[in-house]
Amino acid sequence: MALLWAIIAGLVIGLLARLLLPGRQPIPLWATILVGIIGGLIGNGLAAAFGVADTNGVDWIRHGFQIGVAALLIALVTPMWAGRRRV
Repeated sequence: MALLWAIIAGLVIGLLARLLLPGRQPIPLWATILVGIIGGLIGNGLAAAFGVADTNGVDWIRHGFQIGVAALLIALVTPMWAGRRRV
């Protein structure tokens, strides 16, 4: 069940990160999910390092870290993906 939640969270985080970036990101949905999962994990680590991982109510700062890291990763992955040649 944890894997299913990781995929759902990765999808949401990845899609929100893509919305933050200007222009079109020509990466497939599976790459968006993977980047979202990685961004979520790194964002959780950053939130813990800054002491804001667990707060009362919704952890907006933690979610901001997650989405921000995912947006950075998508910005790095998009040029590499766009540069690939189709065979």
